[in-house]
Amino acid sequence: MPHPVDVHVGKRIRHRRWLAGMTQQQLAEAVGIKFQQIQKYETGANRVSASRLWDIAGAMEVGVAFFFEGIETAEVTTAPVHAARGGPADLLGDKEALDLVRSYYAIPENQRRRLFDLARVLSDVA
Repeated sequence: MPHPVDVHVGKRIRHRRWLAGMTQQQLAEAVGIKFQQIQKYETGANRVSASRLWDIAGAMEVGVAFFFEGIETAEVTTAPVHAARGGPADLLGDKEALDLVRSYYAIPENQRRRLFDLARVLSDVA
């Protein structure tokens, strides 16, 4: 069974890779490994060594600490858990949510602000 820290770090790798719009293949090539190894890191099946995490952080232009953010509150369950408002508790593991965030930040800032205000109004209604 994978260690919860390895699972968390793997989710953060996947999260950052999706936000950056990178494929597993692209990340693997940037780090100099096979994409299957990235798959194993992202699931927590394999632990990421310190030097490899350093390389991954450099390839994705974040600090190493990024991969440990939120570790104190990381959920360690195998069953899907949903937040009180009906969304997935693990947004880092939800591809649809990450795709939405990436698309959101591609919108020009003035339009993005208006969309954000609309989303807040709609979510308050629900």
